Amino acid sequence: MELRAAAETDIPFIVETEHSPEFREYIGVWTNEEHISAMRDPDTRYLTALDDTGNRIGYIILRGILSEHRNFELKRVVMRSPGRGHGQQVLRLVLKKVFEEFEAHRLWLDVYTTNLRAQHVYHTLGFQRDGIFREAVFRDGKYHSLFLMSLLDREYRSNCDGRSLLP
Repeated sequence: MELRAAAETDIPFIVETEHSPEFREYIGVWTNEEHISAMRDPDTRYLTALDDTGNRIGYIILRGILSEHRNFELKRVVMRSPGRGHGQQVLRLVLKKVFEEFEAHRLWLDVYTTNLRAQHVYHTLGFQRDGIFREAVFRDGKYHSLFLMSLLDREYRSNCDGRSLLP
């Protein structure tokens, strides 16, 4: 499994993946144009996750690359076929890239309070719950709350030593 920088040629895969009805409850959907604009932003990095045979299995959007505070946002991590363990493997690679290559101090994310699978994976990887965005998203006629979670560079290094987070 590996991560590579995504290109505009990956956008049809990204849009098709995130528009899957099974993800509607947990992630926003953007148009091709919105992804192209975000991909061109120097403060944003798109990554594509590839399996061992080179097939695309997911994508990641990171923001805050230019942050003077080294405070990055994990905007999205989406696996085409959830429940196969790919997400946790891919997140380990993302953490390695964020903390070792980009030298982030903090990686943060928000996750729907109802997305128990994702919360479990994030917690397993050492993320801590920092708070809640109460009723922050209006979708499908109702408000949804999000947990704010983060991982600090020292926690990443500690977890790598103690729980073998590295792939």
